[in-house]
Amino acid sequence: MKSAHDIIIRPVITEKSTSDAAIGKYTFVVASTATKPEIRQACEKLFQVKVLQVNTVNYDGKSKRQGVHQGMTSSWKKAVVTISTDPQPVTYQTAGGKTAQASRKYKTAIEEFGFGQ
Repeated sequence: MKSAHDIIIRPVITEKSTSDAAIGKYTFVVASTATKPEIRQACEKLFQVKVLQVNTVNYDGKSKRQGVHQGMTSSWKKAVVTISTDPQPVTYQTAGGKTAQASRKYKTAIEEFGFGQ
């Protein structure tokens, strides 16, 4: 079983990903073998957020050359994770039949990895 740190490698910091972070969409480079449920669980475990949606894109490596030497850049996988920016408080019934409300269980933003600066 892969750990959460093995699945999420690093964030993608671009102009678009930075502007999308304001509306709850965070972009990461993830392991090529990671599935959407694994990415969801890793984000929820690492950042204590509620994940609503995971979109993934596979990028092929590009052919590069330096002089007569030819090679390839690595293939990689990008995941755009949408989190809940307004999680509702948890409501439950106590033993006496009364309704109690707990505070919000999840964070509303990801500050780690340089987001939210």
